[in-house]
Amino acid sequence: MKKQKIFFVLMALWLSACGSSGYYILSVSPQPTTTYSHTQSIGITKLTVPEYLYKREIAIATSPNQISLLSGAVWGEDLDAGLTLRLIGFLQKKFQSPNIHAYPWGANSQPTLKVTVQITRFIAQGDHVYLDANWAVENLNTNKTKTKLFSTSVALASLDSSVIVAGMDSAFHQLEEDISRGIRK
Repeated sequence: MKKQKIFFVLMALWLSACGSSGYYILSVSPQPTTTYSHTQSIGITKLTVPEYLYKREIAIATSPNQISLLSGAVWGEDLDAGLTLRLIGFLQKKFQSPNIHAYPWGANSQPTLKVTVQITRFIAQGDHVYLDANWAVENLNTNKTKTKLFSTSVALASLDSSVIVAGMDSAFHQLEEDISRGIRK
């Protein structure tokens, strides 16, 4: 009986080691260095991302037309949902307001402003992470919309998974700041 227990414990350890991966998420929304006062409620629609970001493995571009999935580097969440929640958290901190809601919002939380973000490129290639997106802020009372194209790159010291994720985190923070400036104006 004792030998069976030892066998099962060793088998469980071996199986967990064989299947081990590095799970990654972007950090929680950072604390802004400057904050703004804002009284309008803001609604955030779910961010859209390229199809390769729906895969659980972290993708890198090996050429302008080819991607590769990093072995053993796995996203710990769906990026569209995770990035949406992170943007909401950042804007709540930036505007010192809990009146920032995810879509769909109910009748009691109808926002004044609606923010839509479409990420078109978010990937490491060579020694940089690239983030391209377009975003819009629509005033739902006046139907006026402000749109902007956004593009940034962050240099990477290596193509290690944790370095790539840290670069993506930094690039997304730049996008968060850009959106917050657009809301403020």
